Amino acid sequence: MNKHVATLITSTLAASAALAQDKLDLTGDKARASYAIGADIGKSMKRQNLDLDSKALAAGVVDTFADKLALNEAELEKALNDFKTSLFQKRQTEAAAAGGTNAKKGAEYLAANAKKEGVKTTASGLQYKVVKAGPDGGKSPKATDTVKVHYHGTLIDGTVFDSSVQRGEPISFPLNGVIPGWTEGVQLMKVGDKFEFTIPSNLAYGEQGAGGAIGPNSTLVFQVELLGIEAGK
Repeated sequence: MNKHVATLITSTLAASAALAQDKLDLTGDKARASYAIGADIGKSMKRQNLDLDSKALAAGVVDTFADKLALNEAELEKALNDFKTSLFQKRQTEAAAAGGTNAKKGAEYLAANAKKEGVKTTASGLQYKVVKAGPDGGKSPKATDTVKVHYHGTLIDGTVFDSSVQRGEPISFPLNGVIPGWTEGVQLMKVGDKFEFTIPSNLAYGEQGAGGAIGPNSTLVFQVELLGIEAGK
């Protein structure tokens, strides 16, 4: 079990022990702060969907403070290691299922999107559409350049996972330091252009995903405006 999960479990045990009492006095500042911290940790663990026994959690806290643990150190370590293994296997199974679903939906989306007016598909499978053309004579970046952009990234269902537009602040980065779909696509642009890119998972984060909203085999959609080029930076 990683340290973060272990810390959450330990902290939540303390909160569970308090909540197990028939009468809980929350009038004092210490009690209210303790309860709030427990609730916050509980929400975090709930989001992780950990399958735990609340009564055993509370008992573990009470027994620890009383120095009367029902399991010895070897048994505790084995229980935690078994839980870690079970949790890892569960997450792997869930990731595989999500990856298969995302791959199927992504392929269907790309096939339909390719037929839309104005959409072009490169040899790699990257799809792009010119949303707004910049002024004539604008320069295109090289992969080794640092570019300044505004962007808005979504999943194919419209879920926003990252957006400099929403933050109200553009970002600069080396073009060869991002996902392949960006490296290829932004080189097709000229300063002042705004493109929509539909990026297959193999040109994005692939089977691993990127945590959070970007699951395994996710096809991504970006609106990108190229604001400037800082050559060779």
